[in-house]
Amino acid sequence: MKEPGKKLIAQNKKARHDYIIDDVFECGIVLSGTEVKSLRAGRASLVDGFAMFSDGELWLQGVHIPEYFEGSWNNHPPRRNRKLLMHKRELNRLMGKVKEGGTTLVPLSIYFANGKVKVELALARGKKAHDKREALKEREAGRDIARALSAKNRGE
Repeated sequence: MKEPGKKLIAQNKKARHDYIIDDVFECGIVLSGTEVKSLRAGRASLVDGFAMFSDGELWLQGVHIPEYFEGSWNNHPPRRNRKLLMHKRELNRLMGKVKEGGTTLVPLSIYFANGKVKVELALARGKKAHDKREALKEREAGRDIARALSAKNRGE
């Protein structure tokens, strides 16, 4: 039975800190049965994950989906390469952008959408150290402004 809506399994929060996100794509992923069961238990890590092209196909690498606890001898290897599914037109456009250089494909999140596992993939450029510091300063300034406004609204 398909469950309606979107259920988040794992998120790569560090990617938004380390990269400038240019474009975001949703794609399907080819999984084995024990991988889906492990994902239903909410277990996955996208920290070291990235995607790359091989023979005109897009592959997700470095993503850790732990072995299913109740699986038998046919359990999956946790860090195997997994094929990503996209329309050919999207793949060709993405391949062109990646070949231009300076960009990489990073998974942002993995989730269930209407019973199917989907990966949110970002076309991203790496941030320099000074960009990261600047982003932290902006975030802190925003928090300070929000605190001051809420204190003013409370009448303090």
